[in-house]
Amino acid sequence: MKFKSNGKLMLTGEYLALDNALVLTLPTKFGQSLEVKKNLGKGELDWVSYTHENKVWFNALLSMDNRSFKISSSSDEKIAKTLIKILQAANDLSDQQLSKKLNYRISTHLDFPQNWGLGSSSTLINNIAEWFNVDPYQLHFSVFNGSGYDIAAAYSNNAITYQINNKKPVVTDLNFNPAFKSNIFFVHLNQKQNSYNEVKKYQENKNQAQVKSAVLTIDKITTAILNTTSLKEFEKLITQHETVLSSILGLPTIKSKLFSDYIDGAIKSLGAWGGDFILVTGNDKSFNYFKKKGYLTILRFNDMVI
Repeated sequence: MKFKSNGKLMLTGEYLALDNALVLTLPTKFGQSLEVKKNLGKGELDWVSYTHENKVWFNALLSMDNRSFKISSSSDEKIAKTLIKILQAANDLSDQQLSKKLNYRISTHLDFPQNWGLGSSSTLINNIAEWFNVDPYQLHFSVFNGSGYDIAAAYSNNAITYQINNKKPVVTDLNFNPAFKSNIFFVHLNQKQNSYNEVKKYQENKNQAQVKSAVLTIDKITTAILNTTSLKEFEKLITQHETVLSSILGLPTIKSKLFSDYIDGAIKSLGAWGGDFILVTGNDKSFNYFKKKGYLTILRFNDMVI
């Protein structure tokens, strides 16, 4: 059995997705696969994870005692404990629970560098949910604290809007194909944010009244972005979005912090502020600006988005 899930880019909403904002998400051409093979006679679950360069970055041997997963050995105990937490939750949710004799060899393969932040956790969750035939959102919410938008992207082959309504995800498929997409590209900031920690920090420090007002504004911006055919209007909207989130988070926008002299277009943070990819509008000459500043990983819209 083999399963494959897409990575994601969150175009609008960011942290406000946790407070029911309407968010626009794009599934990426880069994702993660999970392959399940029988490993007869061993009585353990042999887990191996490979990078995009086909190098082993994590491995573990897991056993089961009274329907509880145990670590027999691992290359990283912290990662192994998180993996067990996911597998245990999936097994508890499943009608087809794994038996005491595991006898499996599992291999995962990433299509993208781990520091890109395209969803190594969400793609894993979705793949495991498919394997165990359980609801991926139930599995996600039983293990992590995020909004779940990345789970929706993992199984979608179209752009989507995502919104939590009465504590349930509402996902709508879209045809997001802006006429100006040749003017959109994504620049990696050469670092990785810990989404779990950033979400926790946001939840602990947010001002409810301020957030409520911001959600209404972001909903309007998301809807306007979906309807605009103008690059100038798109740039105006994403700049406004940056201003709203900057106020909520008490952080400077990424343009004011790192790229204040960029004049070819607009810049927007994506996902957890301060790491991973940013969205940039500009032209072919704009690439040189970022390369001169040391940002060498730049992908065009069509090279990144499904």
